[in-house]
Amino acid sequence: MPLETSAESPVPVRTVLRLVGEWVGRLGRVWVEGQIAELTKRGNTAFLTLRDPVAAVSVRVLCARTVLEAADPAPGEGARVVVWAKPEFNVARGSFSLTALEIRAVGIGELLARLERLRRALAAEGLFAAERKRPLPFLPGCIGLICGRDSAAQRDVQRNAARRWPAVRFRVEQVAVQGAFAVAEIIDALARLDTDPAVDVIIIARGGGSIEDLLPFSDESLLRAVAACRTPVVSAIGHEQDTPLLDLVADVRASTPTDAARRVVPDVTEQLGLIAQLRSRAYRIVAGKLDQGTALAERGRRALTVELGRAADDMSHLRARLLALAPSATLQRGYAIVQRPGGGVVRSADEVGAGERLTVRFANDELSVIADGARET
Repeated sequence: MPLETSAESPVPVRTVLRLVGEWVGRLGRVWVEGQIAELTKRGNTAFLTLRDPVAAVSVRVLCARTVLEAADPAPGEGARVVVWAKPEFNVARGSFSLTALEIRAVGIGELLARLERLRRALAAEGLFAAERKRPLPFLPGCIGLICGRDSAAQRDVQRNAARRWPAVRFRVEQVAVQGAFAVAEIIDALARLDTDPAVDVIIIARGGGSIEDLLPFSDESLLRAVAACRTPVVSAIGHEQDTPLLDLVADVRASTPTDAARRVVPDVTEQLGLIAQLRSRAYRIVAGKLDQGTALAERGRRALTVELGRAADDMSHLRARLLALAPSATLQRGYAIVQRPGGGVVRSADEVGAGERLTVRFANDELSVIADGARET
């Protein structure tokens, strides 16, 4: 029944804590799944902090060392476990905890089955679809790198990227890459890099490891954070055979950290060689065009010369014909033209009267005469 209280009729703290303890006690024994974030042993008692596999919440677990060590091998920090426990509320301290009666390490088969169920669920949502993957920039101005602290993965990415393009720049976020705090730290680092306008692409990298070591990179909250990124993300986890679910949701999957550097940064030597090839090809094309133009110009010049020669011959022939048909040519042969003073040509003696003044035109000069009358020949 609800506890009825008011400002005038409050209940003391001890009553509230007692009632809370009674409510918790009615929960009974439960199986709880989580990841061991912290583990300490004092005498015959073990103290664990059990972290939720998805949400950022945890609970304190107490158990006898014999319960913890009953599993073979005994689970340590970072291990996934299921705990048969009794919820308890300490009224004196006002704290909640679980008392473990049995602890079982989650087996590889069970882990793989859970990952497969998660993979199918996220695939159905479209998180792995090819059409939502973003292309990588050709030459990123700054690369965001999420990796372990002082890790070989960081050295591999930076060394190989600098070898390919010496001017490459990085913003490195060093985080835990396994264990209970890995997911939260990776998500925080991802958010910082994604909001940095200078970062053009993000690489998440770590070396190889067991399935348990790589579990953070199949965590649902991390996968959704990567899917929500505005910046392209490259997954470079483990070796070729390692396939965490991050590989499926990332925009590009690199088989190793070294491969990530190769995919993100172009090789300056290759690019210079490509530029030289393109320049040589452009030179050949331009030279070919110029040679073709020169040949066409020479061909045109020859054709024009031939046409001009033909035209000159035609002109010569035409001039000769004109000269042959011209009146001056006839006059050169001893003929003359008789004209009246007004310019009219006399074609017959009958047209001229006696005493009429006429002009007789020769080839080179003319003569004025007076007609004395017509005579028959």
